Amino acid sequence: MTSSGAPFQLRQAALPVYLPTLLFAAGEAAFIPIVPVIAQNVGANLATAGLVAGMLTLGIVTGDIPSGWIISRIGERMAMLWSTLVALLGTALALAATTPLILGAGIFLIGLATSAFALARHAFLTSFVPLHYRARALSTLGGMFRAGAVMGPFLSAGVLALTNNPLAAFWLMAAFTLSAGAVLLFMPDPEKTFGQVTRVKDESGVSLSPGEIEVEKETHGLMATINKNKAVLAKLGVASALVMALRSGRAVIFPLWAVSIGIKDSDTALIIGLATAVDFALFFTSGQIMDKWGRLASIVPSMIIMSLALLALAPTHDLPTNVLWFVITIFLFAIGNGIGSGILLTLASDLANKDNPAPFLGAWRFITDSGAALAPLGISALTAALSLAVASAVTGVAGLIGVVMMLVYVPKYLPRNKN
Repeated sequence: MTSSGAPFQLRQAALPVYLPTLLFAAGEAAFIPIVPVIAQNVGANLATAGLVAGMLTLGIVTGDIPSGWIISRIGERMAMLWSTLVALLGTALALAATTPLILGAGIFLIGLATSAFALARHAFLTSFVPLHYRARALSTLGGMFRAGAVMGPFLSAGVLALTNNPLAAFWLMAAFTLSAGAVLLFMPDPEKTFGQVTRVKDESGVSLSPGEIEVEKETHGLMATINKNKAVLAKLGVASALVMALRSGRAVIFPLWAVSIGIKDSDTALIIGLATAVDFALFFTSGQIMDKWGRLASIVPSMIIMSLALLALAPTHDLPTNVLWFVITIFLFAIGNGIGSGILLTLASDLANKDNPAPFLGAWRFITDSGAALAPLGISALTAALSLAVASAVTGVAGLIGVVMMLVYVPKYLPRNKN
């Protein structure tokens, strides 16, 4: 909804949207595999290290609540710039940390910044991308996030091998975040490139763009929207939260496992980077499966494979071949995650009101992100009370419960041609 500007071309979005996304995602992915090592270096035990690692997701779900309001007031581009500053503050805190509490606080700040950055990118594309380009634009955005998730661990592995200092992963985060901020700061003004965005006033008189209207709706009356859609959110929403719990659990369990069986931090980053590359390679395959055979054809095998990978990992900790089992199961999990790429976004779109999808999508994201945030806390508690192996097994069982819920509720809530 722009006026009198240049016709929109998808490649013109590369600089203002896709490059910052790639850089920010790569920076975040660079330090995630190394958090348990750094946490132990500042005095954390294995369970506390898991809790520290989970602060990233906790920050993201906490940031989901105010991000829409913030973006509607200061705009998408300024929100992304402020997000980079908050991320840099969190990175500096993590670098200076001498206790697990300070390290966790720094990672929590990075999570808050990630939430606002992600929502701002969505609003930016909603404002400037014509409807007939929107699907391609958003799928490319998802591809950039996964590309960053591949790039970060590989670069982290190389830097760690050279420096032998786990904190180098956070220096990479700082470098990538600064680069993202520089691109945002010095990029051409989108309103000058594509024309002025048509803006309306909200109830308080603040001018809002179309994208900002969407995020304003998305976070307005969150609890009311959840209550209105409590039936589907309590069933398919919870099932999807279990998918997110599996994915979030992977980001905690595998790095902790690597630490506990003595894999070098640079080797851990390399293995996770290779597994993420396998995950990324299956991104488009997932969409083809869903379009051709329906949603269940993707989500059921995806969740079964991820769950079985964690269940298979659980009894291998003290085996002589524990490193081999670690590699096998992390790659198996990556395959499962890859063939389920985009399934939660697709399910949410299928279920949302087509005339006004934003409120439901906001409630859906809050529920699923909550699942992602709770998983590391549960894993940490189980590791402290019992063992990491038990935490891995319980997470795998939770995933299988999610499979059953999907099989029961997807046919109930989706049209036959989508399930």
